[in-house]
Amino acid sequence: MKAGGGSRWTMLIWSGAALLLSVPFFAMKFTSEVNWTAGDFLVMGVMLAAVCGAIELAVRTSGNWAYRGGVAAAIIGAFLITLANLAVGIVGSEDNPANLLFFGALLVGLVGAVLARFRAAGMAKAMLTTAAAVGLAFVIAALGGTEEPDVPHLREALATLVIASPLLFSAWLFRKAARV
Repeated sequence: MKAGGGSRWTMLIWSGAALLLSVPFFAMKFTSEVNWTAGDFLVMGVMLAAVCGAIELAVRTSGNWAYRGGVAAAIIGAFLITLANLAVGIVGSEDNPANLLFFGALLVGLVGAVLARFRAAGMAKAMLTTAAAVGLAFVIAALGGTEEPDVPHLREALATLVIASPLLFSAWLFRKAARV
């Protein structure tokens, strides 16, 4: 795939987003446990469009596959944090104010990316810092307690590890891109 041009990957990404958005629509036809409103579809549609647009922009502006992958992994990590917080919350329920700490971790990543001027070596450091900020957000939230005091933090720690993984993978890819 050449920098500046689209490809089958672009079509695959946008088609995948459309397919993902259609899942709750069809699920609502078969179960009452999925009950999305028009607003839910709108929010998810905007989130998916932002993810796909950002990935496509990275693909069109960089010819380095590792840099492209780093951007994609970082965006997927940010998407997972946002989705988990909006849907069920990472710590406790989605109404737990401690979950806002995870959005603060995303802000750390955004500021780090801008300070790095989106250069690969600086982006690697920014993504490592963001993953650390996600871990710190979990520790602070767990020490502060949750709305459900009987809920063990093991599930939440695992969720934190899952959402931080794309950020760590992104850091590795950016480091690889910086070596080229």
